[in-house]
Amino acid sequence: MKRRTFISLIGSAAAAWPLAARAQQPERMRRIGVLVGSVETDLESQARVAAFERGLQTLGWIAGRNVHLDYRFGSADSELIQKYAAELVGMMPDVILANSPQVLRALSQRTSTIPIVFALIVDPVGEGFIKSLAQPGGNITGFTSFEYPLSGKWLELLKEIAPSVRQVLAINHSENVTGAGYLRALEGAGSATGVKLIAAQVRDAAEIEQAIATMARQSNGGLIILPSALAQVNREMITKVTAQHRLPAVYPFRYFVATGGLMSYGVDTVDVFLRSASYIDRVLKGEKPAALAVQQPTKFELTINLKTAKALGLTVPPTLLARADEVIE
Repeated sequence: MKRRTFISLIGSAAAAWPLAARAQQPERMRRIGVLVGSVETDLESQARVAAFERGLQTLGWIAGRNVHLDYRFGSADSELIQKYAAELVGMMPDVILANSPQVLRALSQRTSTIPIVFALIVDPVGEGFIKSLAQPGGNITGFTSFEYPLSGKWLELLKEIAPSVRQVLAINHSENVTGAGYLRALEGAGSATGVKLIAAQVRDAAEIEQAIATMARQSNGGLIILPSALAQVNREMITKVTAQHRLPAVYPFRYFVATGGLMSYGVDTVDVFLRSASYIDRVLKGEKPAALAVQQPTKFELTINLKTAKALGLTVPPTLLARADEVIE
């Protein structure tokens, strides 16, 4: 081989080595923290997590390949939520996914720099998490679930399916500060329809059960469960006790009705977690939460359990059935 040819080949190979080395290097591993307020074994929690990971995969983020996911589940326990918030912030992830006001507050108290994307938060402006929906302005943005006036719709639906209702018990987790906004809207709707509103601030499952039993001793009563991780975790008990006392009830999410509740009206919670992956993706690609407008729900689903209605001796009006997105028989 001629010397000039040999040198040329060596030069070409040397130039190719950095390219080959770069091609063999693994993708940069990013880290996502996830703090959920409910229980890990809960089927609703599992469905939300699965949807979130499905959304990430669609966008090219594969667990174990280019992203590491650190999950923590607060089990509706404020002390546990505080502990896990500290743990996740200490890991210095690239971004954190959070749900429930308790969870978001615990995280926001510990970091103003790590990006946080929330899912299913009601009033992020009113609670001081962000400056505005259009321009969050800090390290937090995400997806809301309701607006307070929606609680008036819950009362309207309850009266439609159970016209004899004259007083309604609204159960709120005492640590859920957004409950005050719902209760104000319910009081206004109650005054307009002649329904007396009774509010119960509860701390645990035993207090929920006691509040329902107390309401059952009243005549022409009904029940509205306000959104909270505590209610989610205890939904089987809630729907069971409500059925035992033959109380008509309206719930904020479908999973209550799937467990035996009478009727729900609210967002598709699993879909919100699926959509939240899009903001996680944008943050990982360099966008700042401060400039990502908070996304509000555009669709609410009405679900009715006909079996439960029959057990309560209620006849569901045809007009209500026609508006239902899902009827469970």
